[in-house]
Amino acid sequence: MLYLLEPNSIYKSLQISLTIFIQIIPVIIMVIILMGISNYFLKRKTIIKYLGRESGIRGWLLAITFGILSHGSIYVWYPFLKDLHKQGMRIGLIAVFLYNRAIKIPLLPIMIFYFGIPFVIVLMVYMILASIIEGKILDVINGGEIEHD
Repeated sequence: MLYLLEPNSIYKSLQISLTIFIQIIPVIIMVIILMGISNYFLKRKTIIKYLGRESGIRGWLLAITFGILSHGSIYVWYPFLKDLHKQGMRIGLIAVFLYNRAIKIPLLPIMIFYFGIPFVIVLMVYMILASIIEGKILDVINGGEIEHD
């Protein structure tokens, strides 16, 4: 119906959609590869040991570290984290991982230049502590149980 009213606008929007889809194709391929690798190498027992309910401080440290080190588009990480969750990763650790993605190592020098080292250190410590609090709250809400489809 819109095509009959505004064919040029529809054509432009379809071109933009195609351009976006072409840009997303490499990301989709990367997600498929990443999930394939994780399914091959990361077994349920391993994930439960390092990221499950009984992972302890090691799980928190891994989620914080990998959250800080992770790069790329966030939509690459969602399916990967969902897959890890299905295999036993705690929901609180997923929250910690996602929260700590806000700490961008390549941007730290710029932040230090503009705000100074003390500010950046306090901010990073605050963000890490806040991520842990958020993760613990989500674990309590979730009851520590792992949800499966």
